[in-house]
Amino acid sequence: MAMTDSKYPGELASPQQIYELAEEYRKAATLLLPLGRSGKPLTWAPFRLSAIHAVELYLTALLLHRGHNPNEIRKMQHDLAARTEHALQAGLRLRVKTANHLRSLSQNREYLVTRYGPELAATVSQINRLTATLDQVAAKVTGLMAPPPTRLPPSKRIAGAAEAHARDSAASLSASSAKPMT
Repeated sequence: MAMTDSKYPGELASPQQIYELAEEYRKAATLLLPLGRSGKPLTWAPFRLSAIHAVELYLTALLLHRGHNPNEIRKMQHDLAARTEHALQAGLRLRVKTANHLRSLSQNREYLVTRYGPELAATVSQINRLTATLDQVAAKVTGLMAPPPTRLPPSKRIAGAAEAHARDSAASLSASSAKPMT
């Protein structure tokens, strides 16, 4: 699709594609984390931006997965508080501390401060809190978006178990009858 088309970038993306993009930003944040230096707030900005963006993408993926309209999600812009509220209503269960942190990220405009406000870099939330929020959102969304485990019909489960038992018995028999090496 060319950028001149009338569709908004991401409008046609599946929940799984947005989730995979979130995973890539989380991985990037993990790689950027060790580059931050104590006492140098600006050195944490690349990690912050990647982490906050990953969180936004995880929440977006969950909302799409639960049937929310992409245009309505886009209207939230970078408002993590709004995304969090909708995600909680859609079944996301977070620790109170994590949900409050997501709301404070929006109230303190950390996404914008991280991108454009180097003079405010020392006023943003602590790195360990942001890391914990990213980790919990990633884990919880992953759990909610994972496909349910495939259940075999009872007849297949019994047949599969019988085959495994026969293989184990044969392996045990051959191991016990093998001649020791001298």
